[in-house]
Amino acid sequence: YIKEGKIVPVEITIKLLLSAIRQDGGKRFLVDGFPRNTNNLSGWQQTVGDALQLAGVLMYEVSEEVLEARLLERGKTSGRSDDNIEAIKKRFQTFQKETMPVVEYYKHQGLVHSFDGARSIEEVWADTEAALNAMESALRKPVVWFVLGGPGA
Repeated sequence: YIKEGKIVPVEITIKLLLSAIRQDGGKRFLVDGFPRNTNNLSGWQQTVGDALQLAGVLMYEVSEEVLEARLLERGKTSGRSDDNIEAIKKRFQTFQKETMPVVEYYKHQGLVHSFDGARSIEEVWADTEAALNAMESALRKPVVWFVLGGPGA
């Protein structure tokens, strides 16, 4: 799946996520790059139900030009088969077509917290940490945050 810039089937993804959450035993779970499409979203809702509370979606917005440069630079040392220009372009298309409808779904629920991901790591983290702390203060259950952004964000 990865080599083709495609999304891993929801059954595999959710099984891995729930296993990691159970093993961790903590109260906060940041799930990076999920849900990637409406199938992931539906599978999560059907499998997890209200056992975990979705605190919000952290959305890192970065231009495709910046993301492409980041991914190509990472590709010099990552060893990842999808850090090449052809796969990157496919990943951008997949993100727009399949992930942005999920982001819009959560925007309508008021759950998306957007950040300028092109800034320094320190600036982005300061804003992220403030959002996490502000939202979690009112929540009681263990919470899940979905982390989304274009490939390389």
